Amino acid sequence: MQPFRRVGAALVAAVGRLDKSLSPSDTLNRLRQHKWTLSDSIYIFQFTLATFWLFVMQVPVFIKLMIPVLYATALLIPFTSQFFLPAGPIFLYLLSFFSSKDIPMHYRPTPSVVLLPTLESVLYGANVSDILTRFTHPILDLLAWAPYGVGHYVIPFVVAAFLWLFRPKEVLHYWASAFGYMNLTGVLIQLVFPCAAPWYELIYGLTPADYTIRGSPGGLARIDKLFHGNGYTTAFSNSPLVFGAFPSLHAGSATMEALFISHFFPWTTKYVFGYAAVLYWATMYLTHHYLVDVVGGSCLAVAFFYLLMPEELRGAAATAPPGGLGAAAYRSKYEVYDLDEPRGRGGRGSALMRDAEAYDLEELSDRESDEEMDITFRSPVVPDGPASAVPLIKSAAAGGRASPVKKSHRHTASIASLIRSEERGEEGWSPIGGSFAFPPTPTRAQAAQVAEEGKGARGS
Repeated sequence: MQPFRRVGAALVAAVGRLDKSLSPSDTLNRLRQHKWTLSDSIYIFQFTLATFWLFVMQVPVFIKLMIPVLYATALLIPFTSQFFLPAGPIFLYLLSFFSSKDIPMHYRPTPSVVLLPTLESVLYGANVSDILTRFTHPILDLLAWAPYGVGHYVIPFVVAAFLWLFRPKEVLHYWASAFGYMNLTGVLIQLVFPCAAPWYELIYGLTPADYTIRGSPGGLARIDKLFHGNGYTTAFSNSPLVFGAFPSLHAGSATMEALFISHFFPWTTKYVFGYAAVLYWATMYLTHHYLVDVVGGSCLAVAFFYLLMPEELRGAAATAPPGGLGAAAYRSKYEVYDLDEPRGRGGRGSALMRDAEAYDLEELSDRESDEEMDITFRSPVVPDGPASAVPLIKSAAAGGRASPVKKSHRHTASIASLIRSEERGEEGWSPIGGSFAFPPTPTRAQAAQVAEEGKGARGS
């Protein structure tokens, strides 16, 4: 139940950080105060490309008008603009993908059928994708279907959710930009450089292709048969981009997900790249991509991941909890005092849970209730101590008796007091009984001087 409590606390904290304003005037005020830079010119590119696809799209005019109107409305409302503005590259990718089918055929390049298998044989010495498809089995089908037919559509949302919950908002914005522009670039390459997938070679051989040919589910047809349905057959047969084998955006998306999770949650590295490796195999096993497509998609993801990474998200800042990149990274009490963490607190999920602990609401209230001065910086009060001690003389002069011990502190000693006991001892006292050192007893002249100062203070 502890992990669920942590995630629940992170969710409450993330919702609390949201801008809940519904007033468009707030957005307009921010727009007037915004200092424009050269990097903002990317919005001109987004607007121009979106206008082109809306012009090409073969849908009723009122739908063409509704798309920009709804998006502009979402940008004007602060509550929705904090999601829709960073997600602009992703929406532009989706608009490009689904509108590409409406490009007139006489403007499209002729699809290539032989280039990819030839490149694969030249670069790798064999048609690797063809070798991987020679043996099939229902268990292998399910193993390939999980990442290719399900994970590809679900994992991006999971990654975005974890980044939103456990990392600063700048990380989520970076994810939207890198993931969106990587996929957008891949779609544009597929339009300019159309290539047939391995399923085309299995069905039609190396005969020239044209845009009248419909897509095929490839190995996913076996999944339809296994589940007695036709969902993948229908979806791939109506794909808007039939000849989009290179680069593989399935491989590119899996690589981008693995790079993000491993960078911002380092303890997950071997697991997320293991998932990516399985998906690489699945793309070829299901006859949707050649090995050269997988390599091309992965290289595209790596390029966008590092080219778009903000400087402030490199290094130790990558694991900073929410609350702003300027804040120091959260460290547990075991890290602060350089102590060994108990084994019971370890485990595979401990690092992620410590991320949630950085802003756990319950622990936050505990910290707020313990804002008293650390006992290592208090003057010791000894009930049976000598009356001539300087700290006690000052207290007696002011009020006639020593100040009582504060009862509000919840702890008898802190970790800091235990560690710094020797240091305190060198200064004249120590909070630990065995090494307590009394301050030097003042002379009669010093005591008389203090008494005179006290009388003078009362007289004034």
